[in-house]
Amino acid sequence: MAIDPTRFCINRKIAPALSLDTFFQLMQRLGLNKVELRNDMPGGKVTDHLSAAQLVALKEKYEIEIVTINALYPFNRPDEALLAKAEALLQEAQRIGARALVMCPLNEGIAVSADDTLAAMRVLAPLFARYDIQGLVEPLGFPISSLRSAVQTQTLIQDAQAPFKLVLDTFHHHLYENAEQEFPAGIDVNQIGLVHLSGVEDLRPTAELSDEERIMLSDKDVLNSAAQVKRLEQMGYKGVYAFEPFSTQLANWTAADIEREIRHSIALLQD
Repeated sequence: MAIDPTRFCINRKIAPALSLDTFFQLMQRLGLNKVELRNDMPGGKVTDHLSAAQLVALKEKYEIEIVTINALYPFNRPDEALLAKAEALLQEAQRIGARALVMCPLNEGIAVSADDTLAAMRVLAPLFARYDIQGLVEPLGFPISSLRSAVQTQTLIQDAQAPFKLVLDTFHHHLYENAEQEFPAGIDVNQIGLVHLSGVEDLRPTAELSDEERIMLSDKDVLNSAAQVKRLEQMGYKGVYAFEPFSTQLANWTAADIEREIRHSIALLQD
């Protein structure tokens, strides 16, 4: 299985200690050109201390494509504050040339019905259309999540007739106990807008896993992310794979550590 390197993307969560300039330099050394930026980094801003114009100049210098801003939360509770946040993120995405905005559901142990999630998509859809930004809905597999199923998410997007696609995350797929029963017959790979990849070596029960255990891929990965990717390729997925580790240990990684881990993870997927 050989995946075109231009399909690999790096989520900035892997590099919390690096400036955007250093992060983009690292991408260039790796021969990669796609990144996901975030609004939950230590500085609290998608662009750190840079203006939108400065970031655009930086991405042009290093020939970087900003695939997404990650993330609008909780998209399925659209009160006035959430709608204002959505508009601000969409405006920022437009200013910096990001193609898409990731949308995550409420993940606090509070139920949100399918009807309410559908209604939220319908409320948000015109806003995304106005800014011509792709919405990417990411179900979260945590037991406390209000939207766990990738198949259900695709159905809701279709019913909402919204300009959204699915984010499939190998970690969250593993956490959702019905994922393997639903997935083979229920997923339309043409409606997957992005795939998030990480690895977990921790052997505690699945329901106890958290973002803290998410590192890069390895031969000991209990998520079987490499096998998940192989299946997606066999099913005809042609989109982007974004590496998205989350552990706080990443704050101690140097640029050399990050480069080594990315190269190793890509090599595991190219076997």
